[in-house]
Amino acid sequence: MLKSIVFSLLLLVFALHTNAQNLHLKKRKTDVPGGKAFAQSISDSTLTLEDREKIIFREIKNGNVPDFLRNLVEIKKNITIEGDTNIYHISYYVLPDYFAIGNNDDFIYMPMTPILAQKIADLTHCILPTKNLVDEIYANSKIKLTPQNIPPTKAMTTVPVFIAHTDSVLTQLKPVLNRHNHGELTAGNKKDIILSNKIYGESTPRVVIYGWHRAEGKPIQPVYNKHTNLWADYSHGIRLIQNKILINGKKTTLKKVLSNDKLNVLFSNEGTIKQAYYPVFDSY
Repeated sequence: MLKSIVFSLLLLVFALHTNAQNLHLKKRKTDVPGGKAFAQSISDSTLTLEDREKIIFREIKNGNVPDFLRNLVEIKKNITIEGDTNIYHISYYVLPDYFAIGNNDDFIYMPMTPILAQKIADLTHCILPTKNLVDEIYANSKIKLTPQNIPPTKAMTTVPVFIAHTDSVLTQLKPVLNRHNHGELTAGNKKDIILSNKIYGESTPRVVIYGWHRAEGKPIQPVYNKHTNLWADYSHGIRLIQNKILINGKKTTLKKVLSNDKLNVLFSNEGTIKQAYYPVFDSY
């Protein structure tokens, strides 16, 4: 009897392990800097934005990312499409919090341009969210934080302000930090860089931002594309979503669904998004 119970438990653990989805990144080394030290190392005002983001990308590529971000959280939903009697059973996986550098005890939320965000999404086989997905992630979050606004100044795009904002979020997280660091879905602490048709169509590519939901579920930031793709301020967060998803038990990708003339409504409120990515430059 005992052997049977043990065997059943092993099967359950195996099933949970095989169903888990992880962020595709190198293992974090023990000799890399924590979040605060890394942030201070790139806070030199003489660094260009491009050079700063090259350093950030290298750090992420080498695996200096907290453990709490590595196990993705599954979100499930059942939805119908107008004029279609089918019920679509959907499963997708998201980062439990916005992208950060460092370790669980010492991390810095890392705002970045959509150029760098797209490079990281490509590196990790992920995609950025749409407006609809941002709303769904907030609704499914177990930890809902109150937006921490810093009055806008010219310094809002600088690393010292990134550090200050992380500190304000950490103050909120302190009572639930253990839950947070075990991967509970967290939201309300940043605006999202989102996928949208509004990325393109202007004289220069844009960054499109949305979200920063209040407790009642209403976002502070409506969909906004007035900044170019070289803008990144303290309020911007990067939420990655695994590109591979399940619809009615069949594997597909978010990019394919967003470009589909019928199925795009499962994740988009602006019709098909044929270019579900931000432009990336070879020199960046």
